[in-house]
Amino acid sequence: MAQKTAVEVDGRRLSLTNLDKIFYPKAGFSKADVIHYYVQIAPYLLPHLNDRAITMKRYPDGVDGEYFYEKEAPSHRPDWVQTTKVAKGSGDSINYCMINDLPSLVWTANLADLELHTFLHQAPDDNRPSMMAFDLDPGPPADIVLCCQVGLHLKAIFDELGLQCFAKTSGSKGLQVYVPLNTPTTYEKTKTFSRILAERLEEEHPDEVVSNMKKSARQGKVFIDWSQNDDHKTTVSVYSLRAKEQPTVSTPVFWEEAAESAKNKRPLSFTSDEVLARTEKHGDIFAPVLSLKQKLPGVKKVTGER
Repeated sequence: MAQKTAVEVDGRRLSLTNLDKIFYPKAGFSKADVIHYYVQIAPYLLPHLNDRAITMKRYPDGVDGEYFYEKEAPSHRPDWVQTTKVAKGSGDSINYCMINDLPSLVWTANLADLELHTFLHQAPDDNRPSMMAFDLDPGPPADIVLCCQVGLHLKAIFDELGLQCFAKTSGSKGLQVYVPLNTPTTYEKTKTFSRILAERLEEEHPDEVVSNMKKSARQGKVFIDWSQNDDHKTTVSVYSLRAKEQPTVSTPVFWEEAAESAKNKRPLSFTSDEVLARTEKHGDIFAPVLSLKQKLPGVKKVTGER
């Protein structure tokens, strides 16, 4: 029998279950700790979730147990949890949840949704990404240190193009670089642009970078996953927990921190407590991704063609 605890969150009544259940055994981090983290980080997290369809990655028995992805909004959801439809390639659509307020965030955390994966667009503009994302994925024995170096190469190109970009750890092995747009564009344009940019980076740094998706090509290099810029793909949200041994978080970092990591070979990784301390000190350094307006340059600017 599940142990239930009735709570009220911003005027919404919820029934929380099994709060003592340990979700991260090696850290002794419980379901209550997961919910507490999400409540504490909510002022910084919720703006990044606002009006974005979300894929839930649920771990009902914690990080060592089975998990599953839930895209379709469950029928048992409260009627105040908002949803939005996203078209599938087949012509059908999926009705996704959106986490637009604190009660919805607590509700999804109670479902053991440790990881929050969002689209790059906001509803209802499902073919208008508000940003570009580059997932830098290290092939062993490479790690996030090399990702930081490759991220700096990527930033140098964006500096050349007059675009600002922002970095965050994936909370797992790699680094992710986001380019805010917040101006009219399409996934077709951002995906084409990001692929050409990744290929350029591979050409300029062949010992460090690979843009080919084949895993056999990634050994000791960083794969730049440009394919994240697709209307059917989701990426782990900033400030989301990750299902690792420790409750690590996808954490915004200063470029100076990435440079120090690359120089001193010091991996970047942050747990939930460290992230809460960082936001208390620095606020949301990823906030410009939501508001900074930048136009996507033409492809010729990336390749240097005239």
